[in-house]
Amino acid sequence: MIKVTVESLGQPPAKARLERIEKARVTIGRSADNDIVLPDGSVSHRHAEILYQDGNFYITDLGSTNGTLVNNQSITPKQSIPVDGNNAVIVGVFRLKVSKDGGNGPTGHLSAPEAQSDSETIIERIPESTASEEKTASEKKTAPEEKSASKEKSAPEASAPKTVGSQKTHEYLNFKKEVHNRLLSIIDLRRIDLKKLSDEELRKQCLDIVQKIVKEKKKGLPSNLDESAFIKDVLDEALGLGPLEDLLEDPRVSEVMVNRKDQIYVEKDGKIELSPRIFTNDQSVLNIIARIITPLGRRIDESSPMVDARLKDGSRVNAVIPPLALNGPCITIRKFAKETLKSSDLVRFGSLNQSMVDFIKICVKYKKNIVISGGTGSGKTTLLNLFSSFIPPGERVVTIEDAAELQLQQAHVIRLESRPPNIEGKGEIKIRDLVRNSLRMRPDRIIVGECRGGESLDMLQAMNTGHDGSMTTAHANTPHDLLSRLETMVLMAGEELPSRAIREQIAGAVDIIVQQTRFSCGARKITNISEVVGIEEDRIVLQDIFYFKQEGLDENNHTKGKFIATGWIPSLFDELIRRGMEIDMGIFHN
Repeated sequence: MIKVTVESLGQPPAKARLERIEKARVTIGRSADNDIVLPDGSVSHRHAEILYQDGNFYITDLGSTNGTLVNNQSITPKQSIPVDGNNAVIVGVFRLKVSKDGGNGPTGHLSAPEAQSDSETIIERIPESTASEEKTASEKKTAPEEKSASKEKSAPEASAPKTVGSQKTHEYLNFKKEVHNRLLSIIDLRRIDLKKLSDEELRKQCLDIVQKIVKEKKKGLPSNLDESAFIKDVLDEALGLGPLEDLLEDPRVSEVMVNRKDQIYVEKDGKIELSPRIFTNDQSVLNIIARIITPLGRRIDESSPMVDARLKDGSRVNAVIPPLALNGPCITIRKFAKETLKSSDLVRFGSLNQSMVDFIKICVKYKKNIVISGGTGSGKTTLLNLFSSFIPPGERVVTIEDAAELQLQQAHVIRLESRPPNIEGKGEIKIRDLVRNSLRMRPDRIIVGECRGGESLDMLQAMNTGHDGSMTTAHANTPHDLLSRLETMVLMAGEELPSRAIREQIAGAVDIIVQQTRFSCGARKITNISEVVGIEEDRIVLQDIFYFKQEGLDENNHTKGKFIATGWIPSLFDELIRRGMEIDMGIFHN
C-alpha cells in the first residue's frame, strides 16, 4: 500500500492530508482519473508515473507540458529515473518525495520498471490551496470504493472565479465564453463613444445586460456557481484586464507575468509564485493587450509582435505575441505603487540609510550628474523618482522615456515619450531624437528613463554642455561594469570615437554612480554610492563613498548587513566648504 501525504508549503505539517493507494502503478496528473490528483494548471492532465521494480522506485514523465524535474534537473519524456527519499521530484508547483514504508509492496508485480512498492509520497504545494481542496483530501479513505469517490470530489469544480485555475472546468469557462459573446452581440463595445460615456456608466450598462443574460440562463448555470463573482469575472474580461484586475489591485503584488492563457505568475512580497487566475483562451489575452495599447496609439501584430506600453497608473507593460511567443501571447506588467515612495519609506525598508539620503539630496540640489545602475527589477526607476523629488521647485525639467513611468511632483515638467514605427514602418521617434530635441527646449535638467543605446552619447554631451544635475539609469551589475557599458553604448551611436575620447566624455559628464541591487530574498538595497574621480592612464577612477556590507542571512533568510561610509569626502563638499557653506560632515562617518 502506498501512503501519500499532501502538505502545503508555508503550512505546518499538522495540516497535511493522508492518502493510501493500493496499486502497483501510481499515475500523477490534473485529471480526476489519476491516482494522485494535483489540481493545478501547471500540471498536465496525465503528467507522470511513479513506478517500482526490484525494490527501486522510478519516476517517468509522460510527455507533460511543463516537464518533470528530479533535484531541479529536467528529465527526458518517457525516461525512467530512479528516485528515493533523498530525491525531490517536481511536478508543476508540487514537490514529491518517495520512500519505502515497509510491507510486501503493492499488489501486481510488473516486469519492466512499471510497478511500485509501499511508499510514502510527500506532496508540498505553494500556498494557494482552497478550503474545499483540503476538505476533499481529508475525507479520503483506504477503501477502494471510498477512494474512487474522493477522486471525483477532488476533480476541478466550477465555483467562484477565485478558485485554483484548474478548478475552472470547461463547463465554467464555456459558460463564461457564452455569456461574454452574448454581451458583445447585444452591445457592440467597439462602437461606443467612450468620450461621452465614463467607465462607470459603461460598466453599469454592461452589468445590467449580463445580469439579464445570467437570469435567462438560470437553469444552465454550472453547479456551485458564485453568481456575483461570475458576473464580475465576465465584466472584467469584457471591459477591464480580465483575471489581472484582482492581481493589480493586490498591494502585495509588484509584478504580474502572463506566460500563457492558463499560467500567470506574480511577484508577491518579493517572491515569485503561481497565481490561481487564468484566461479563457488566447484571444482573451490578445484582447487585453489591445485594450492596453490602443489608447496609446501603439500596435501589435505579426509584423510587429512586441510592444512596450503603460497602464493608466503608470505601470510598465510589455507584451509579446506569436510567432515570437511559442506558447501563446504573454504579458509582463511592472506595477507602480499607488503612492510615491518617499526617502523615509526606503530607509524604513532598509534600502539605504539616512546619511545616504542626506548625501544624495545635496548632490541633486547642487546639480551633480547622477547615473543609477542596477539589474532588471532592482528598483532603478523607483530611485530615479525619489532623486527627482529632491530637485528644487522652479527648475524646468524634461523627462524622456520609452514608456512614460516617471512621476515627478514638480510643477514645471515636460514629459516626452518615444514612438514606434507605424504599420508602414515610418514615423519612429527614438529616445536619441528626443534627447537631441530636448536641448532646444531650454531645460535646466534632463532626465532619461533609461539609456540603452546611442542616446548615451547625446546624454553625456548634454551633461558636459551646461545641463548639470541631469539623471538617468542603465543596466549594470557594478559601478565599474556601468562604465564599460556606457562606453559600449556610446559606440552604438555609430560615431567613430577613440576609446580615450569616450572615457574622457564619461569622466567629465558623470559625477555620481548609485548602484542598486536586488538580493535573492527579494530585498532591494543601494550597495554602492561612488564618485567618478577622474581618468588616469586611460582608466576611469572610481571612489566609493558608501557601500553595503552583507553579513549573511537572518532567521527568515533575509539579507542582513550594514551601510558603511568609507570616509571619502567628495570634491563637491570640499568646494562647498571653501565657499563657506555649513555642511554636516558627520554623514561621512559611521
